[in-house]
Amino acid sequence: MAKYFDVHPDNPQPRSISQIADAVRSGALIAYPTDSCYALGCQLGSRDGMERIRTIRHLDDRHHFTLMCRDFAQLGQFVRVDNDVFRAVKASTPGSYTFILPATREVPRKLLHPKKKTVGVRIPDHVVTQALLAELGEPLLSSTLLLPDEEEPLTQGWEIKDRLDHQVDAVVDSGECGTEPTTVIDFSGGEAEIVRRGAGDTSRFE
Repeated sequence: MAKYFDVHPDNPQPRSISQIADAVRSGALIAYPTDSCYALGCQLGSRDGMERIRTIRHLDDRHHFTLMCRDFAQLGQFVRVDNDVFRAVKASTPGSYTFILPATREVPRKLLHPKKKTVGVRIPDHVVTQALLAELGEPLLSSTLLLPDEEEPLTQGWEIKDRLDHQVDAVVDSGECGTEPTTVIDFSGGEAEIVRRGAGDTSRFE
């Protein structure tokens, strides 16, 4: 059964955040809220966590996982960002955007797109997620909690606990979160390519 954490949306309890981070470091797969919608997350190097996310979502090896980063400095450790792209990404973070960029050597090879050697990165604008990332000290390997054959992602903690009780190790509930996945922008070719239109405004990338 998944452990259920009821976390205050504006003032996350440090003890709960510490327990969630410890669970992630111990190999747990968590469901947690973001500014766009719920995500599945695990430790950066967790092969088991990655495979469990693939199993839950029925994903193939071409799926871009996302590194959920605390801030721009951390993001810059894991992707290469040239000057033009830097300005566009900096102006859009934190926020409901995922950027696909060439990965640095810091990213485990199994996380890279098999042909492009790219990875998705984002900086969430969400108090609880930011508290968890600060406590963890490294990005969370993440994927939107969108179940197979469903058009809408799950957005209620209690429902996620009910439906995924034996597939995840912990559910973090902080009340309302976003209901729409991020906008995905692929910068791997140098120019902005809108891969998915979602919660983030796309006008600056058109």
